Amino acid sequence: MKAWYCLCIVSISLLILSAVLVSATDFEDEEEDKDDGIVETEDKEEPQIFHKERPVYERPVPSGQTYFYEPFDTRAEFLKRWVQSQAKKDGAEEHLAKYDGKWVIDEPKESPIINDLGLILKSKAKHHAIAAKLDKPFEFNGKPLIVQYEVKFQNGIDCGGAYIKLLSKGENLNLKSFTDKTPYTIMFGPDKCGNDHKLHFIFRHKNLKTGVFEEKHAEKPTAKLDNFFTDRKTHLYTLTVNPDNTYEVKVDNGVVASGDLLTNFSPPVNPPKEIEDPDDQKPADWDDRERIPDPEAKKPEDWDESEPATIIDEDAVIPSGWLEDEEVYIPDPSATKPADWDDEMDGEWEAPRIDNPKCKDAAGCGKWEKPSIPNPKYKGTWKAPMIENPNYKGEWKPKVIPNPNYFEDKNPYKMTPIGAIGLELWSMTDDILFDNFIIADNETVINELTALTWEVKSVQERAAASTGQSIMQAIKDATNERPWLWAVVILVVVLPIVLIITYLCTGSVKPEDIDAHRKKFDDPSPDDEVDEVKDEEAEKTEEAEGVTAEAPDEISEAGAGGDGNSQNEEADEGDDESESKGSPKKTNSPRKRKTRKE
Repeated sequence: MKAWYCLCIVSISLLILSAVLVSATDFEDEEEDKDDGIVETEDKEEPQIFHKERPVYERPVPSGQTYFYEPFDTRAEFLKRWVQSQAKKDGAEEHLAKYDGKWVIDEPKESPIINDLGLILKSKAKHHAIAAKLDKPFEFNGKPLIVQYEVKFQNGIDCGGAYIKLLSKGENLNLKSFTDKTPYTIMFGPDKCGNDHKLHFIFRHKNLKTGVFEEKHAEKPTAKLDNFFTDRKTHLYTLTVNPDNTYEVKVDNGVVASGDLLTNFSPPVNPPKEIEDPDDQKPADWDDRERIPDPEAKKPEDWDESEPATIIDEDAVIPSGWLEDEEVYIPDPSATKPADWDDEMDGEWEAPRIDNPKCKDAAGCGKWEKPSIPNPKYKGTWKAPMIENPNYKGEWKPKVIPNPNYFEDKNPYKMTPIGAIGLELWSMTDDILFDNFIIADNETVINELTALTWEVKSVQERAAASTGQSIMQAIKDATNERPWLWAVVILVVVLPIVLIITYLCTGSVKPEDIDAHRKKFDDPSPDDEVDEVKDEEAEKTEEAEGVTAEAPDEISEAGAGGDGNSQNEEADEGDDESESKGSPKKTNSPRKRKTRKE
């Protein structure tokens, strides 16, 4: 019975846990569908179905104008379009300075689509740089900039980046000389080193006063990014910069960051109107001490600073059993000089020292010295007490003056035109896959292409992952983005354990407790139940005998007429006599019970 009870509790807990995980997954899918920006229509097909067979790759074609689109269809087209840097990185050691990291066009290790190629970074601990010019430059002339691409960390990532650089348009743009110093307009994408997971959005803004370009860094996304670097799935990164200076960053069609170019970047686009005067200096008579020693306080005449903090306890006596003639450590008598020991080379050999066994049970060994005790006359160095400073003026700050370099750029969206796209990376992990780069100004074009590319891959990868996924991995994945699920998991797992332990520990009941319960509530005892069964069997036997005995009486009554009645009366009298002699009396009670024994 106990085993059945425990099994029921565990089964119910697993059912609840499974329901929570499924609900969480469904909720995530619904959120992705809401964030993808595609308007639902009546003719649209039903949501994604997990396919058992992998689809065969077909080149996706954008439905509208693009400034750049690269699906990496063939190696031949890749070689015509992309240029690998031949430059060296400034400030790096000679063997590391070259951008000699390898790039290949190949299928991923676990390809969700047959014959779907991508650009793969293949080298560890090397500088990589490769770029391609846009089909036509992107000018910030009132249309949104939408940049999107896919990244798959096939081996996870230890330290390295997978971000892109949108290189600034210019006459001096030479892709063979592409380095970290090449001017760019926007830098965007994932980056990780150690436990620091980043999603960069940096744009270079021109100072209207000095003409110098400065990097502006977007605020860090509030969403948790860890899973995008560790799950080894294909993830979609999207950046939108709007003409009204707003921006939006998405991962897998879900918004992870958004804001305004004027307010959500550091350092800010526009400098402050006022600044602290760099030439202002604190006056010599400025007193910024809140408390000072009391100048009127004097050291007491009996204050003796010469007394030490501790003194020798002259009353101490050597403890009984102290062995002054024994050393605490003695040479190990069992040690022997090594055979290869050379006195000339190694010096005179000495046996290693061990604890003296004679001191083990003694009060102590070696020379005894009187201990030190606190000196009752010690007062230390006298110091005047601290009081509030009557001349305190507060913390000094330089005066504020108008900022001579102040300017106001009300439309930082107007960035430097973009002429090329590039990858300039250092990574300690190889096999980083890139695919389906696209730059456009129409959200519908981006969404329709996403439905043909990343959404198909994502469906296949999730289907493959769910096939062999363990319960622990499912719990981990579900709680990565929804930490509150840990409370449900703990409740479902811990509560059944507590119930089982409670049931098992309280399962044994004392016999006297059972007897007391029966007396209080008038419950039948096991003996009563056995007697009841025997009485019911006896009643059935008597009823059967009574039916058999009545049959001859009826026959004689039919043949003898009135004599039969007298015979029946005599039989009844005989029955009464038998009852009076002690025969058991029949009763209609459904249960007979013996007198309870104390």
